[in-house]
Amino acid sequence: MVKISQDFAPPFKLIAPFFIVGSLFYFFSSFYLFFFDATMLSFAEPKMLAFVHLFLLGFVMMIIFGAMAQLVPVVLEVGHFGVELFYAIWPLLLIGSLLMVFGFLYSPALLPYGGVVVLISMMIFVGEIFLTMFKVEKLTLVMSSVLISNTFLFFGIIFGLLMALAYAGTLSFDINVLLKAHVYSVIGGYIVITIMGLSIVLVPMFTLSHSFSLKPLEIGMTLMSVAVVFVIISSLFNISWLAYLAYAMAFVAMISYFYLIYVIYKTRPRKENDVYALSLMFSYSAMLFALVIGALYFLVGKESYLLAAAWLLFFGFFAFLITGHIYKIIPFLVWFEKFSPLVGKQKVPMLADMVPYKSSQAQLIYSATGVLLVTAAILLGSNLLMGAGASFLVIGSLAFVRSVFYMINFK
Repeated sequence: MVKISQDFAPPFKLIAPFFIVGSLFYFFSSFYLFFFDATMLSFAEPKMLAFVHLFLLGFVMMIIFGAMAQLVPVVLEVGHFGVELFYAIWPLLLIGSLLMVFGFLYSPALLPYGGVVVLISMMIFVGEIFLTMFKVEKLTLVMSSVLISNTFLFFGIIFGLLMALAYAGTLSFDINVLLKAHVYSVIGGYIVITIMGLSIVLVPMFTLSHSFSLKPLEIGMTLMSVAVVFVIISSLFNISWLAYLAYAMAFVAMISYFYLIYVIYKTRPRKENDVYALSLMFSYSAMLFALVIGALYFLVGKESYLLAAAWLLFFGFFAFLITGHIYKIIPFLVWFEKFSPLVGKQKVPMLADMVPYKSSQAQLIYSATGVLLVTAAILLGSNLLMGAGASFLVIGSLAFVRSVFYMINFK
């Protein structure tokens, strides 16, 4: 288990807006599904591009940035270089995300402005994290993952800004040249490697697991990092065989990471299957199915397989991993700030008491059902299943928003 200390934790009021805004974006992303035609889905469709940025920037990035604001100084055992900068990060990311979404949907001229605002937000984040890391002499494997992932994020947002300028007509070049480089830098290089590093701190902490080897994490991080570099090179220089090698390496990296999570799960002393444990079970199951369907895409060549794999990766793996951890992170932070000073003076709640049982269970069941229905809708091209899946996901996301506000305002 990675050593952590709360001595350097920033105030919760700094982090709460990231979780609130992120949960609202999760709802909007779910509601957005009603506007898709399951028979005409395509990655190149502006509506699809808007959806991807709504989900990844507004929900995934927003929540990760909030979690990193808390976890980085706690693991490093040093204070933030400039913790006040986080008060500017979430509004900028919020505004930039909305400009990007509306730019794809209504006016490409908005994309450069949205891209610049997102760039400023992420540059502040990356710069602050790097400057905080410079305050320690020796980095652990977890913090190495933060260093690697934020380096990829830097290049990913540069590629993204260039693509936004080209999409809006400000620059003239083939967007497809940078597409894979942008996607893999952000998703594989930043999100996946960040998840690898953070989950190896949070999962053992919340399951009380210990005495496991981090070798699979080293293998997974290394393979994924090299895979992202190979994709960037293949994208810039049109080397197709290098891209396929990178895909294979990324596949093995995810399997290695999954094996480590499986070991942690099997050795956990805390056996109860609460909403956290069940969310993680669904999350990693979705990841495995995404890998299988993604592999089938290379055999059959149907875009619907790749779309289904991406959907399972996004709303299955990313979303349930994040929402599951929210049910642990927010109660932990709220309890530490509000109730830890009262220990020994009066009765204080347990962390489990701070999680709303009905709404958390509703979110888990409705969202999981929605993910499965939308997966079937994508593979079968069924608008009926798409509408049903969207309905379940909207109900689940509303339950999640309710849970977030309940936990933050727990008294």
